[in-house]
Amino acid sequence: MKYAIVGTGARHAMFRDAITTTFEGKAELVGLCDVNGHRLALSAQSVPERGGNGVATYRAEHFGQMISEQKPDAVIVTVPDDLHHEYIVAAMKRGCDVMTEKPMTTDLTRLKAILDAQRETGRKVSVTFNYRYTPARTQIKDILQSGAIGEIVAVDFSWHLDRVHGADYFRRWHRYKERSGGLLVHKSTHHFDLVNWWLGSVPETVSALGRRAFYAPEMADAMGLEGRSDRCHTCPVAARCDLRMDLEKDEKLKALYLDAEDFDGYERDRCVFAADITIEDTMAVQAGYRNGAMLNYTLCAYSPWEGLEIRFHGTKGELVHKHVEVHGVFGGKREKPVDDAMTTMLHMAGEAPRQIDVWTGTGGHGGADPIMLGYLFDASGMDADLYGRSSSHVDGAWSILTGIAANRSIASGGTVNVAAMLNENGIDL
Repeated sequence: MKYAIVGTGARHAMFRDAITTTFEGKAELVGLCDVNGHRLALSAQSVPERGGNGVATYRAEHFGQMISEQKPDAVIVTVPDDLHHEYIVAAMKRGCDVMTEKPMTTDLTRLKAILDAQRETGRKVSVTFNYRYTPARTQIKDILQSGAIGEIVAVDFSWHLDRVHGADYFRRWHRYKERSGGLLVHKSTHHFDLVNWWLGSVPETVSALGRRAFYAPEMADAMGLEGRSDRCHTCPVAARCDLRMDLEKDEKLKALYLDAEDFDGYERDRCVFAADITIEDTMAVQAGYRNGAMLNYTLCAYSPWEGLEIRFHGTKGELVHKHVEVHGVFGGKREKPVDDAMTTMLHMAGEAPRQIDVWTGTGGHGGADPIMLGYLFDASGMDADLYGRSSSHVDGAWSILTGIAANRSIASGGTVNVAAMLNENGIDL
């Protein structure tokens, strides 16, 4: 299979390296495409030499030319979220299948364009939801589909981003809702996809609240950061800011972004307290599902720890899963827990709770990435997937619809009926 990648920022490297190393012989990288010539060259230089002239590179305006000349079987899309639909649609109409980073897209207009093009062309769209492949999350699916806790009636799901990871969404292009859909689309698409997959159902009604409580000018003033710049690199008070990012000190970030600024003007270290940020940092969502289950979901982007807590309420008992990824975040310092970082408890009615041995793996995202990449690039060499972890354009659509409806609810103050929202926009799933 021949692959081309559009978008050569940080996220594309996992796919590039898998194609050119792990799955060499099964997959071939034939083209790289980006708007930024510096990052494009940097990526091409990271491709192992195979003789000849190396991998072909194209500027973004020559995307169609890349497909015509290199004839990839599939295009991997890792551009900013608001541009996903452009390349997904263009690739399908030129006869290619597509793999795309999450979220598949950011709003209903873009979603309709993708769905219409997929129906028109019949091409395959895969959304790379690696969280489904994390052994511990797969184990949850295994327990739930076994019927161990009976009918799943309700789910409580909290996701905590610390002040290192969480802050990063407020200094990049993600900070503008028109570009990322906000955290309820960009980040929570992972979480809502997990719930859809775990429950085997989709949301019908969504209501939400959200606000920017921490990453705001008032908080910076309270921290004594008056006179700050619009970016860390030139900020006169950066030395006093616990959330500063020093691009000069990180070799990879310097090469990928600071050294590339003259090519497109993109600044990777914008101030997280800027007044023009349009996304929320604290959100609470309630959703009702087609199968009768209920979801309570919260996301905090400035927590003193990073990880997740999930509780499934069933007619026979409860299943509780917690993962502490990072704790003790002070002044940018992150400490990873040593013991009991991930726990799963099964508590059946009338019995004492018991701890389950958590499934583990090695590699990125808790062992998820190697498994997902195996199914993406060498499915015939993998075991049959008993859990239905691959994700299509339909899964990609449903994963963002909870967040899109939640954004609408935050704006209107009302409950959103998902079916009515889809009908209003001519979308049929």
